Amino acid sequence: MPKKLILASGSLGRRELMKLHGYQFEVRPANVDEPTEARLGDCRHYVAELAWLKAAAVAPTVADGIVIAADTVGWLDGKVIGKPDDEAHARRIIKSLSGTVHELWTGVCLWVRPGDKQVTWQELSRVRMKSLTDADIEAYLKTRKWEGCSGAYAIQMPTDPYLTVVEGSVSNVIGLPMESLSQALKWAEQM
Repeated sequence: MPKKLILASGSLGRRELMKLHGYQFEVRPANVDEPTEARLGDCRHYVAELAWLKAAAVAPTVADGIVIAADTVGWLDGKVIGKPDDEAHARRIIKSLSGTVHELWTGVCLWVRPGDKQVTWQELSRVRMKSLTDADIEAYLKTRKWEGCSGAYAIQMPTDPYLTVVEGSVSNVIGLPMESLSQALKWAEQM
């Protein structure tokens, strides 16, 4: 019998990906504060640490199962591009990303209970945002799709009018790299 899966995230995108791939799971958001700067100036370390902290916040509430935690952020010019605080902040973020190819990193942590075995990894995607006019930006802001999203955007499926994934996977851009997750879950089921 497969272990129970617990998604330590409130992200609608992550939930949709898990459902789309046929996983049955319970949602228990971790509610961990996310710093705005990457310690050590390294995005890999940043997303891995946050994913682990989210898993560590939820794991003690699980007697038997696999906790899945993730954190996704944009990365441009050596800086974290996180979630916007408000519409004005979202506008500034989108203007800074307009016309760029930027990195999007996701850190994932699986925490197996009981036994407390863990695996953490990071994945990179590169995303091109077309050059946006002020009118494009204002129209996008009105959709409110930027709320709660790193980089102030949520890629639209099946095609996005503004974003193209030029390297990596779309699921990683959404917030959970499903290809590597399925492999890691096979390992976790054996624990």
